[in-house]
Amino acid sequence: MKRLLALSLALAGLSAGPVDAAGKTVDCYCTDTQGSRVELGEQICLTVGGRSFTAQCQMSLNVPMWREIRPNCLSSSLLPRPVQPRQSSAPASSG
Repeated sequence: MKRLLALSLALAGLSAGPVDAAGKTVDCYCTDTQGSRVELGEQICLTVGGRSFTAQCQMSLNVPMWREIRPNCLSSSLLPRPVQPRQSSAPASSG
């Protein structure tokens, strides 16, 4: 029973996240190239050295870091279709 309690307490401590020297839980996240916060597990398109790739915010040795997931980024930018002029169905007048 004591062993089960110790194991559950240890697991609870692991899920809370890293702890600083004062014993406080540290909030871990990544930042994008503009300095905006990106949560752990989120994926974004990063461009580094002229190369774009899909990266995920992950933890490595208690440090948040970017890990490349795919060599390219997905894009949703579509160009609008050019508007075609409507053809009139009225008969041409002869006159």
